[in-house]
Formats: sequence, C-alpha cells, structure tokens
Amino acid sequence: MNQSLRSCKKFVHLDLKGAPPRIGYLIELIQLFADLGANGLLIEYEDMFPYEGELKALQSTTQPPYRRDEIVSIQDAAYSRGLEIIPLVQTFGHLEFVLKHEVFRDLREVDYCLGTLNPHRDAGVRLVQEMLQQVMKLHPKSTSLHIGADEVYMLGHGDESKHWLDVPGWSVHQLFLSHVIKVAKGVQESAPNLNLMMWDDMLRSMTPETIKESGLVGLVQPMLWDYSPTLDVENTVMLMERYKSAGMSQQWAASSFKGSTTVHTCVTSTQRHLDNHLQWLKVASSLSAGIKLQGIALTGWQRYDHLSILCELMPVGLPSLGSCLQTLLHGGFTEEAQKKVVETLGTVDVEDTERLSSRTSSSFAGAKLAELIVKLTSLLESAELRHFQNNMFVRGWFTPYHRQKKTINPLIAQQIKTQAKIILDAVESQVQEVRGEMCLLYSDSTVQEWVDQHITPVLEPLHNLLRDIETVLNEMGLCTESIS
Repeated sequence: MNQSLRSCKKFVHLDLKGAPPRIGYLIELIQLFADLGANGLLIEYEDMFPYEGELKALQSTTQPPYRRDEIVSIQDAAYSRGLEIIPLVQTFGHLEFVLKHEVFRDLREVDYCLGTLNPHRDAGVRLVQEMLQQVMKLHPKSTSLHIGADEVYMLGHGDESKHWLDVPGWSVHQLFLSHVIKVAKGVQESAPNLNLMMWDDMLRSMTPETIKESGLVGLVQPMLWDYSPTLDVENTVMLMERYKSAGMSQQWAASSFKGSTTVHTCVTSTQRHLDNHLQWLKVASSLSAGIKLQGIALTGWQRYDHLSILCELMPVGLPSLGSCLQTLLHGGFTEEAQKKVVETLGTVDVEDTERLSSRTSSSFAGAKLAELIVKLTSLLESAELRHFQNNMFVRGWFTPYHRQKKTINPLIAQQIKTQAKIILDAVESQVQEVRGEMCLLYSDSTVQEWVDQHITPVLEPLHNLLRDIETVLNEMGLCTESIS
C-alpha cells in the first residue's frame, strides 16, 4: 500500500463555469465532500465570480453570478469542516469567458482563438492581475492560488508573437514561460507568501534546462494532470522526475472523478475513474524520495471549455467521487473503502438505480436527480429510439425516395406515427420529472440548457421524420392531426 497519496491533501475541484449549483445545494455538497474524505476545494469560478469595475463584463448573463456574501458562505461552510480553499483563475489559455467579449477582443493572441491571451500586451497582463486580485481579496484565508495556464492553443501564431520569435534563439517555450513568470511575479509582489501552482501540460515538452534557466523554479509548482483509466505510470513517473531535475521538487497530481470521458457524457462511470486513481496510486508509490507530492486535485469538469456543452452534473458523479476519495484514503478500493461509500451514498455506482431509489432516510443530496438522469439516459440510448429511422416501416415505406416523390402508404404512416408517439410520450414524461427535480438544485437556465443539449438533439430526428410525414400526407390531400 502506498502512503504518499493516502496522507497527502485531497482537493475536490468545483468547476462552476457550467451548471453552477444553487447556493443551498452547493453548501450541502461541501458537507458531503468532507464526509467522503476530502480536505480541500479547488474552486474555478470563471464567470460565476462577482467581478467588479471594468471586470463586471465578465459576469455571467445567463444566470446571476454568486453574490459576494454567497462566496463568503461557501468559504464558511468549507472552513467549518476543515477544508482548505484554493481558487483557480485562468491567466493565459482557456480565457474564453474573458476574450469572447468585444471589449477584450484585441487581447486575443489570434482573433479566431477565443481562449488564448496575447502575452505581449500590457493590458492583458493587467487584466489577469486584476482578476487575480479581486478573487484573492474575497478569499483572505486562502494560502494557495492556481493560475491555470493549460492548453494555450495557437501561442506563437499572432503577429506580435511571430515578430518576437524572429529573434534568434527565442522559442514558443520561452514565450510561454515569460508570461507565466510575469504573472507569478506580479502575484508575488502583492502576496509574497501565497503558494502558486499551474497545470503542467505546456511544460511537458520542455527540457529541464529550459525550465531551470527561465526563472520559473521557486515561483510556481506544477500540477500534473492525467485523467485516463490507462494512465501510463512509467512515463508519468519519468515526467515528474524530469521536473524534479529542473528544480521543481514540489509537485501536485490531478485525477478525475467526472467530466473527462466524452464532451457529452451524461452518466459517470465509477470504474473508469477508479482505474484512473489506482494508476495515480502506482505513480505515487514509484516516485523517488526527492519529489515532494503536495496533494492531488480530483477534477470534476462541468464543461471541456467555456463554449462546450455540459458534462455530467455533480449528483451523477458523486458515487464516483466517493469511491475515488476512499480509494486514495485506503490505498485501493478495499472492502472498507466500499463500505464507507455505501454508508454515505447508498451505492458506489450511480447506474445502480435500484440502490439509489431504495434509500430513504439518508439519501444523499441530489440522489433523486441522479436516479432520474440515469433512467432517462437509458431511454435516450435505447436502440428503439436511436435507430428508429432504421425500423421496418420507415426503411420500407418512407425512404428519401418516398420523401422526394411525396408519397407514403397512409396506413403505414399511421403506424410510424403511433410508434413514434409512444416513444416521445415516454421521454417527455421522464423529462418533466427530471426538470422538476433539477430546478431544485440548479437555475432554470441550467435546466433548459441541459435539456436543449442532451435531450433535444436525440429527439430532433424523430420530430423531423414526423413533420416530413405530415407534409407528404398533406400533399396527398390527406389532412391528419399534426404532430409537432
């Protein structure tokens, strides 16, 4: 059994750039995280932070951001359970929520990439520094800050960067490092005791010498992220040893408990994420003594980026989170680990709806919604719905040829409509149940977004088919009741 990950800090990542929970539910979740074994939160507010002044434009317009007193209540809830809080503020890449605004458009590295900041503009550096200051001012007890800096796409492609790179010996690596160092030193000036960390992916292709000579060492600690259930242990250990040889002995790990399967996944697979954590345990037990593992962040992505659709909602990911936290605490998914998860949540697998629905007195916050989403997703993924266009009646009597010729056997048309209506009615009934439960935990705009992204695209082909049938029947002079 491995001691280093068992004893180190375990931070649950709250990705609030999508489906931010209502404040009451968020407070309940924080209590649950503590019950499950977490001892910290990594909070990524993005547009849900109540920025002020020139930055007020960054606030979400689809729903109100958290109020300042709500940000305080989040911290109070965490600190009352002994949880540390590390704010995460992107400062280079993944700034879509900032650079999408026309007022900040000229700060993009290239115009068609909304995520990457132009590192040559003083206004851009001042912008991220102001973001950092406003967030940290509202988190006076936080002793650490995550400055993001992952996936800085298209860096070096902007005109100013191309000009900068024309200087012999200068590279994109140095361009990246110079901006991160500038940001880190700016933070250090105003908060010299603040511990800084960053995502590591942009460092992976650099030599230890490049990192060492840049001046980054001692300013920022790398957080290595890998969410794969088949994480390459040997290569990850080699990477961590390479960072150590560059002088970065204090390192963090980042795993995933949800939001990293596919961009549109609705139901979390506990086994997939368990496997990821078991691989991280192997990594931790293989490190040399010189690497000081500071902790692990269990990421729970709610979107892949600001403009993508919603991943699994938090209630659906809780059994996975509990299982992963307990696996880290026990050094494996032991019988004791499983017992703790079942005692707290009722199940280790959200797809076990029988266990979810059988819980009464101590059902976890959001269990009912999780159960309904699993059942609805199962219906949406049924062959009957997904492959309706391939059933005998559609394939035999309403092909593209029939639509072009505007002809259909009316009896068959009625058969198709009857079958489709049975499916649509069943889905709509479950959707209404999901809506009713979801609006208790999330804003109306989040509920509508989830339905529009995960339900509407699945039903649309069926609705289009029915409309086409109605059109053809009308062309044939057979007026029937319209089905929307």
